[in-house]
Amino acid sequence: MKFEELFFIQVDMLRRNRQRKLANAGFRFERVGHFFNTFYKQCLEFDLTGAQKRVIKEIRADVNTGRQMNRLVQGDVGSGKTVVALMSMLLAIDNGFQACMMAPTEILATQHYESLRALVAKIGVSIKLLTGSTKAAERRAIHEQLTDGSLQILVGTHALIEDTVQFNNLGIAVIDEQHRFGVAQRAKLWSKNTIPPHILVMTATPIPRTLAMTVYGDLDVSVIDELPPGRKPVETLLRYDNNRENVYRGIGRQLREGRQVYIVYPLIDESDKLELKALTEGFEEICEVFNMYRVAFVHGRMKPTEKDYQMSLFASGQAQILVATTVIEVGVNVPNATVMVIENAERFGLSQLHQLRGRVGRGADKSFCILMTKYKIAKETRQRLELMTQTTDGFKIAEADMQMRGPGDLEGTMQSGIPFELHIANLATDGQIIAIARAAAERLLDDDPNLSKQENSKFAIELKRALKRNIDWSKIS
Repeated sequence: MKFEELFFIQVDMLRRNRQRKLANAGFRFERVGHFFNTFYKQCLEFDLTGAQKRVIKEIRADVNTGRQMNRLVQGDVGSGKTVVALMSMLLAIDNGFQACMMAPTEILATQHYESLRALVAKIGVSIKLLTGSTKAAERRAIHEQLTDGSLQILVGTHALIEDTVQFNNLGIAVIDEQHRFGVAQRAKLWSKNTIPPHILVMTATPIPRTLAMTVYGDLDVSVIDELPPGRKPVETLLRYDNNRENVYRGIGRQLREGRQVYIVYPLIDESDKLELKALTEGFEEICEVFNMYRVAFVHGRMKPTEKDYQMSLFASGQAQILVATTVIEVGVNVPNATVMVIENAERFGLSQLHQLRGRVGRGADKSFCILMTKYKIAKETRQRLELMTQTTDGFKIAEADMQMRGPGDLEGTMQSGIPFELHIANLATDGQIIAIARAAAERLLDDDPNLSKQENSKFAIELKRALKRNIDWSKIS
């Protein structure tokens, strides 16, 4: 019964994926030319990992089919997704097209812009940044260069999807941390050209393979499952409230060596019910204990301008400590930060802890992630936190998280991508059945793409019946 439920989901998603590829014509990037080759041979200061090469090969195959690419690239923090995205954009430029990259926050967009600009400096690619803060005169210049085709790569936030932003010939759109954008926002990128551009979405949130096969069944999924050589794994330590003085001494040593420190809290204000250490109270304590250092302060209820200002203090090194909520989970890149302290770590999911840990270990120095919690915690909670101290593999952590907590939190809104509800099957525990169901669905559709053969009429009838019982969210994905 589980197999049957999962089988019809896979048949529907795979069939829709194949139909979309046939229906949506795409630009053909046939040339691997000057920009791609020069960058690869002369500008890369490190060798690509085997995983990066494999994913670039998959993308090159996609953009040469004459059909629109719709590919998800997932890879752990630091696995080199940005270089893969850049090389995909250089393919577009080599074939006479423009490219854009959209990020969910101004800070992340700015960081992408700075790193891409440095990477392409030697090959003469024109690249600009467009955000809500871009001055009117600069904005006008960007619009002109976009429409006359002289601007080749545009990096930005939601500002990219404004109606006033018109490209001369947009060939590929890269969307970073795609789950942070609404469906309507992503769809607006499609309308930037008469033929929709190739779409490459990236995420650093590890998605268990079973969930990816189901939730992203209508996307082609690439995985960068290898870190570049030379990156030191972050040492993760579980510490209890009664060790706080020792933890502070360790932080002090790192600060004296010129390093920077993140301290993350789960809440902004005190909650009597959860008895959590509030961010505001924690900020005051940190300012008192480390009174010779500057402390920045960030949370989700701040105005964007104030949040950006506080973040920039830390990113530029003017502030040595950043006290924050999980708003820093995605996209803050400060190579000098070597310590991540997570207060009330038991209140976070494993995948979220892993994302936070990914904020450190981005430079050459040894880095630490310290999970702070009460001494009296449930046995299962202790096991979850101890798992974080044993591995830095995001995919292992995501699988374990789903096994321990069930798929509920991980699916969340992602379930909207599944064409009908699961009544019996469980995404957390039925991975093997999902794989078997997918293989069976692929065999069926390879033989009979439209389920029009007489012997497959029962499948077609049952699929139609199942889809009638459910709202099909996939039309807007």
